[in-house]
Amino acid sequence: MTSDHPVRQPLPGRWEQLFADLEAQLAAGREQDARWDVAELTRAERSRVRLVDRLRASVGSGVRVVTGGGDAVDGLLVEAADEWLLVDLGVGRRAVVPTAAVRVVEGVGAHVAPPATRTASALGLGHVLRALARDRVVASVRTEAATLVGRLERVGADHVDVALEAPASRVAVVPFGAVLAVVSR
Repeated sequence: MTSDHPVRQPLPGRWEQLFADLEAQLAAGREQDARWDVAELTRAERSRVRLVDRLRASVGSGVRVVTGGGDAVDGLLVEAADEWLLVDLGVGRRAVVPTAAVRVVEGVGAHVAPPATRTASALGLGHVLRALARDRVVASVRTEAATLVGRLERVGADHVDVALEAPASRVAVVPFGAVLAVVSR
C-alpha cells in the first residue's frame, strides 16, 4: 500500500533540541528548588535568633529603646544580657532597662552575636540592681505608675527597695516586673 502522503522524517537536530530543552527545564527546576531550599533554611535559621543576640551584636551602637508606657531611653548600647540592657546616656549617666520592659528598639543592625557565655547570661536584673545598691547609687526608677527618685537600698529575688529623696524616710518597694528603667543620677 502506498500513500499519497510522504512520511515526514525528523529534521536533523530536532531530537537534540528537544532533549536540550528538557535538560534546560530540569536544570531550571533544580536551581529553583535549590533557591527555595536556601530561602527555607535561612527562614529556619532566623527563627532561632533571639532579640538579645541581635542586641549584643549592636553593642557600641546608638540606640533608642522604647519601654512600656512609651518612655524612651536614647544612648549608646554598652551591654546586652538576657534580662537587661545597659545604655550610656552621656554626661556620666547610664540606664539599666529590663528586656521584659522593651517594646521597640531602634538602631539595631541585622547582625547576630553568638550565644553569650553562661557567666554573662547568668547575670540577671537582680545582680545589676544589687551592684547599684552596694554602690549606694541614687537613681530614677521608672515604672508605668510613677518615676521614683532615690537610693537603691535592698534588692530581693523579685523586687527592689527605693529610699525616696522626697518625701524623706519613705521607702517604695518596686517589683522587677514593674521596672521600665533605672537611670543613674
